[in-house]
Amino acid sequence: MAVRSNILTNAAARDKFIQGVKLLKQEFTGPTTTSLGIPGPSQPVSTYDLFVVWHHLAMSTFTPPTQGDRNAAHRGPVFLPWHRFMLLQLEMNLQRVPSDPAFGLPYWDWAAAGELTLADQKTSGIWVADCMGGSGSPITTGPFAFKASDPTSWRVRITANVNGQIVQVNRGLRRQLGASVVGLPGPNRLPRKAHTAAALNENTYDFAPWGVTSVGFRNLLEGWQNNPQIPPPSLHNCVHVFVGGDMSPSSSPNDPVFYLNHCNVDRIWEAWMQPPPQGHGRNYLPPQSAPASLKGHRLNDTLTSLLSGTTTPANMLNVGPSYTYDTLAV
Repeated sequence: MAVRSNILTNAAARDKFIQGVKLLKQEFTGPTTTSLGIPGPSQPVSTYDLFVVWHHLAMSTFTPPTQGDRNAAHRGPVFLPWHRFMLLQLEMNLQRVPSDPAFGLPYWDWAAAGELTLADQKTSGIWVADCMGGSGSPITTGPFAFKASDPTSWRVRITANVNGQIVQVNRGLRRQLGASVVGLPGPNRLPRKAHTAAALNENTYDFAPWGVTSVGFRNLLEGWQNNPQIPPPSLHNCVHVFVGGDMSPSSSPNDPVFYLNHCNVDRIWEAWMQPPPQGHGRNYLPPQSAPASLKGHRLNDTLTSLLSGTTTPANMLNVGPSYTYDTLAV
């Protein structure tokens, strides 16, 4: 069974994660841009970039259109089980390419970094050259730095444009750590431990109307709820905004930090699901008896995605046989 650990305290997991995602970026055994309906010349799509396409399509798939902006993976109850399934698929691929069946995805404890000053958040341990590298357009430090003379250096090949359309590009990875954001109600900084603690104190997973205005654990962790202490974007959303650049659009898995963020989100969810009194149990809402208008977000609905098969939110509530975390202290 895989053990997921803190990327800043487990150098071996850090190095294997970097090695694995770079190998997946250079693996071309799947479809082409043409077969995926991506405009432009027909190019092979790497295994890593298939995850980028997958996430983009999920954000572009409404479930069903009567649900407004609630989509197949976000802005509703399925946010946590959908991304847990995605992380499992990536983890299995990372176990395959370096041939390490015990590999566990590392997580980034961004709430610990959030305790630092804003200046120190931008230079904390995750952004050093032997971890994720730093900020820039493109970034020029670390394992995902862009090198014009090296075609094997990390390249963004598929992205969502300003109109939300998926397009082909060939450029370096972009980050704008902690940059000022127009309309953001406050400084662009990471969440703090008090914010994760407040999420864990939410007794109920989700509430009607099952969207961005809902109260409850899922919406507070996803980051649309404005309670407590900081206005939205909060928690998960706040991390995307803080990193900026390629972490901003629907093609955000272009930045490997995406997975470190979501692995920590999954860790917080797992802490919430611990048996009482430590947690609130493996509970999920809405139930299958909820109206059909919530299809795609109910307990036993099939996840809406390219790769989910018959997987449901219920299947994602207990993944103990697959992995565990080194700690659930958040």
